[in-house]
Amino acid sequence: MSEEPSPSTAPRAAQRAALRVEEDRVSLDGLKRLDARAFDTAFVVFAPRLNGWLLRMGASRTVAEELVQEAFLRLARHAPNLRDDTRVGAWLYTVTRNLWTSHRRWAWLDGSRILELAERTFQQRPPTPAEAAASNESASHVERALAKLPDAQREVFLLVAQEGLEPTEVAAILGIAPEAARQRLARARKALKEALT
Repeated sequence: MSEEPSPSTAPRAAQRAALRVEEDRVSLDGLKRLDARAFDTAFVVFAPRLNGWLLRMGASRTVAEELVQEAFLRLARHAPNLRDDTRVGAWLYTVTRNLWTSHRRWAWLDGSRILELAERTFQQRPPTPAEAAASNESASHVERALAKLPDAQREVFLLVAQEGLEPTEVAAILGIAPEAARQRLARARKALKEALT
């Protein structure tokens, strides 16, 4: 017998369900056959999410776009050899994370990109001047708090909170134990709560 989600977990559960519906549009069989429509669908579903995740991790727009393109090139190269139980999203996040890690070894991160992202992300409709001021201040505060997290905690938090992945999926993407992913997530949540109160 399943339990009703608590009010605090209901929005996350709904977000995850919506993301799963989107992911289900991607045909692994089509990718393995190198069907162009399957790749188009995969790109439409995952490219914006991967790009947004990279931006929140501190990548510039140009770098994020280049890394996402490289991830999809690798998908095209490796698609025929993917296992039948492969989750395309998790595979793409793993590849993208590895590309980002390699890039960061050679490039200096520009923290101002995170604040630039906050300004774009939190404005859905034209706000009133008062809303814009409050939103910008609040968004900047959240993004600054995220930027201060250690990279390991920030990437786990963003993959779970923003991308809707389960901690066990994040653990597989990062190549760490599920308990380590849960610990990083708990530390990130605690640090953000302290920074925002």
